[in-house]
Amino acid sequence: MASGLTGITQGVKVALFVVALAVAGFFVYRMVAKDSRPGKTYVVYTHLTDATGLVQKSRVKIAGIAVGYIDEITLDGGRAKVKIIVDDSVPIFHNGAAAKRSSSLLGEFNLVIIPGGPEAPKVKDGEEIPSVDAATTDKIMQDVAVIAEKVKLVATQAASAFGTDDSGKQMKEIVKNLAEVSKEINETVKENRNAVKATVANIEKITNVAVPKVNNILTNVEHVTNDFKTILEADKSKVTPGSGMADVKETLTNVKDASKSLDSTMKHTESIMARLDKGEGTLGRLTKDDTLINEVEGVASDIREFTGGLTRLQTVVGLRSEYLLRANGFKSFLELRLQPREDKYYLVELIADPRGFTTITQTDLTSTDSHKDAFTREVRTETRNVFRFSFMFARRLGPATFLFGIRETTGGFGVTLHGLDDRLELRSDLFGFGENVRPRWREHLSYEFVRRMWVVLGVDDLLNPERTDYFFGAQLRFNDEDLKTILPFISVRP
Repeated sequence: MASGLTGITQGVKVALFVVALAVAGFFVYRMVAKDSRPGKTYVVYTHLTDATGLVQKSRVKIAGIAVGYIDEITLDGGRAKVKIIVDDSVPIFHNGAAAKRSSSLLGEFNLVIIPGGPEAPKVKDGEEIPSVDAATTDKIMQDVAVIAEKVKLVATQAASAFGTDDSGKQMKEIVKNLAEVSKEINETVKENRNAVKATVANIEKITNVAVPKVNNILTNVEHVTNDFKTILEADKSKVTPGSGMADVKETLTNVKDASKSLDSTMKHTESIMARLDKGEGTLGRLTKDDTLINEVEGVASDIREFTGGLTRLQTVVGLRSEYLLRANGFKSFLELRLQPREDKYYLVELIADPRGFTTITQTDLTSTDSHKDAFTREVRTETRNVFRFSFMFARRLGPATFLFGIRETTGGFGVTLHGLDDRLELRSDLFGFGENVRPRWREHLSYEFVRRMWVVLGVDDLLNPERTDYFFGAQLRFNDEDLKTILPFISVRP
């Protein structure tokens, strides 16, 4: 009997143990199953461009606190669709977002949620929240590589600029000059310290003296306003004739009469405007007749077009002086450019040339005398010391400007090439036809080393070796804006 009970007891124990294992296994399955959602939770979805580093069952955090986990990651239309299980006690709103954040430099990532605010609707079970792309380690490393390349370039430039002995000497000289300047500034401050203190003391004295006077002025203003109030409220029968109060009363009466006259004038003006509105009179017909209006508009348009051209016209003035090496003299130019548009201008020049103006006269003679040549040619050269002038039309096409017209009192043409943002000019001129056997060919190079200041060098008369000359000089060129700045400081004396 005892052995039978013992067998039953062991059977009951085994049965109870099996039931316990089944219950435990069920709960374990519910905890680790793919679609299990223990407790009160809800599901949200988000799409990420790159889900590298995220794994299933990894925690999802808000402000560093775990509020759920990633349940599933699938591919949806070329993007990663992430299913997130969120604790039901944690609200997420439609103005929130999900983002992938790096948890270490080893490529580990967590999914974080920005919950948003209650001003937007709450995300419900099964809805989607937007995502924000985060910087990945690869992107960071690429940016670091770009920065390192730029730092290397800067270091190379610094080495080329300061890595030579001359650069070191220059830096040493600069530091020395800075030390001397700071020393002089310090000495200046020390020398003027007493003067500054004296100035502050004087200002304090002036303010102490001025305060009572300001108070007196305010008191006087108060008295004046009280007197004026008394005048306005005074009875006319009590005003003494010839007194200041009587004069004020008379002035106020005159102002009253003037206001009545103004009222009458406004009534007449209203009557005139009514006639204009009806189209009566010359002005009325002008406002009603479309023909007159069109004619007036046409005239106004023509005037506006003419004055607009004048306002767009830019004036450029140039002063240039060149030293001719062989002629041993200075050649001076006064240049005026009238430029209605950026791509064309009219050039007027007045030139003083130390070589003067040369004309060549050729005469052919025939003779019947047997003792003389049957044919002779006489060439006469005449040089006069006169001013020359130029008047040329210029048109710019791309980097080149073409000129033609009168160059130094003779016909000619030229071309100017521009470079370095128009700070470098190379000009070739061909002119002086008939002045010599061959025309004059001049090459002219100018560079703007300081704003409005140019250096000039070149060679003149290349086709006539006996007259070829070399020159160098400087030029000042300024426009309307510079003239507006200078003219206020120029006083015209009678």
